[in-house]
Amino acid sequence: MPKYKTIKNESFDEYVVKRSRFIGYAKPVDSQDDAVDFINSIKTKHWDARHNVYAYVLRDGQTRRYSDDGEPQGTAGVPVLDVLLKEELTDCVVVVTRYFGGIMLGAGGLVRAYSHSAKIAVDASEIITMSLCVNARLICDYTFYGRVLSLIAEFNGICDKTEFLEDVVVDFKISKDIFNEFEKQLVDLSCGKYKSIVLSEEYAQIK
Repeated sequence: MPKYKTIKNESFDEYVVKRSRFIGYAKPVDSQDDAVDFINSIKTKHWDARHNVYAYVLRDGQTRRYSDDGEPQGTAGVPVLDVLLKEELTDCVVVVTRYFGGIMLGAGGLVRAYSHSAKIAVDASEIITMSLCVNARLICDYTFYGRVLSLIAEFNGICDKTEFLEDVVVDFKISKDIFNEFEKQLVDLSCGKYKSIVLSEEYAQIK
């Protein structure tokens, strides 16, 4: 998976329909344990609520989980999960807390309410694209340093650290799918004098 979409920040939003209060919470997570911990924290925070419905999607094992938490089957957890799937999001969890207002919403009303609550929670955050990146290091002389920065910027790379020693040591990351082309241009630009040292790979937000 060279790229995936997730949310950047923990967020929440709420709205009221027919006196029922719905509070949607969203958070990026890395594992099932993280998702469950967040769900439990919301349940503890809203211990007096009628329902704490949730759904989460993880890259790890292509995991998808949801719970109606006492609402009629298919009217709560599935609509929340559907929002994540339609937005093509992963590595995130959404919890929707409902304080019952005394008026029945019906199955259709519940589906719309939970879908909307999940959507506004996600919208309150920032949807980002994570790309599989190469973490690399380039050691060059001071006269070539400016060209290195320009080339990294041209490929939408990110400079993580620069050390000014006898030579300049630049640690940077670039999307893996264009790294070979970056290396080719680096070699051409330096007439074969410089090549990058690949350190590792990781997912990161790249423009």
